[in-house]
Amino acid sequence: MTGVLASQQIEQLIARGAIRCAAPPVDGQIQPASLDLRLGTEAIRVRASFLAGAGRPVAERLREFEMHRVDLTQGAVLEKGCVYVVPLMESLALPQDMTAVANAKSSTGRLDLLTRTITDGGTEFDRVPGGYTGPLYAEICPRSFSVLARTGMRLNQIRFRRGQSVLGDSDLQALHAAETLVTGGPAVIDHGLGFSVDLRPDAGTLVGWRAKPHTGVIDLDRIAHYDPADFWDQLHSDKGQLILDPDAFYILVSREAVHIPPTYAAEMAPYLAMVGEFRVHYAGFFDPGFGHAGAGGTGSRGVLEVRCHEAPFVLEHGQIVGRLVYEHMDALPAQLYGAGIASNYQGQGLKLSKHFRA
Repeated sequence: MTGVLASQQIEQLIARGAIRCAAPPVDGQIQPASLDLRLGTEAIRVRASFLAGAGRPVAERLREFEMHRVDLTQGAVLEKGCVYVVPLMESLALPQDMTAVANAKSSTGRLDLLTRTITDGGTEFDRVPGGYTGPLYAEICPRSFSVLARTGMRLNQIRFRRGQSVLGDSDLQALHAAETLVTGGPAVIDHGLGFSVDLRPDAGTLVGWRAKPHTGVIDLDRIAHYDPADFWDQLHSDKGQLILDPDAFYILVSREAVHIPPTYAAEMAPYLAMVGEFRVHYAGFFDPGFGHAGAGGTGSRGVLEVRCHEAPFVLEHGQIVGRLVYEHMDALPAQLYGAGIASNYQGQGLKLSKHFRA
């Protein structure tokens, strides 16, 4: 069989030593189709982002770029605009037929906290080749807010797969016909399932949020704690359009409510420059059961993390801004997203990260 590994299969990888943990896994760390990665004991401030490069360990490259080290065991502030490399508590000894892909967790992305995984010998961010044996590191760059981080925090996650399990457009059309993958808009299927932006809400005129440029620190352990007004400006529109400012960060929402059936997983595909001078990047992974009726959902909309580049850009209601790529699961997960695992974003609409009061 081929496909994305489910939670119980990830547990087996840990038991066999293919995933090595510096401390036993904690409750909630193993997700339906991914494993959360935990920060280690220190963050290394570096001069610039880097990849190790073929045949070179990250530790060797750190000696070139290191500025100073920050102890995370008691908590420390990672400052806006700075780049840090953090050794993670998990390392890998993958079989040759198994690859992995990493991505930021949803709450991480919604804070504009750029978090990418790097490996020894790596030539791409967030991609782990088959047979990789070695440590994992998180590169962290807070873009909008300085954050207080601690050892053991989980900012990114990793998904394991065997073989090529991505659905082509014809298979995706058939799955939509059987399972209704999207409501609230047409199913635009072209190298994945299209996502468009909602700038005409059913009630009111609130269409999004824009990060304020000068704010306080966000403690990543504090849930439903912060007043959104201290960190975000509300964005209202009654015209179905929004002008994006260069280098500003926005939280918007998709027009469509999407559904991930239990035997599938999905990932937001990379931004395409042809649609405009901006980047849309949902924090990557959509788990089995996201928006699924049997897991407490009736379709869930995707939160869009948007950053404009170079020139102001007019975003229009219904404009396609991203696409979801669906994959087969290798097995049905023991637990689904939203079904008894305290998932934060099942049934969501326009929603900031879990750190802010509703």
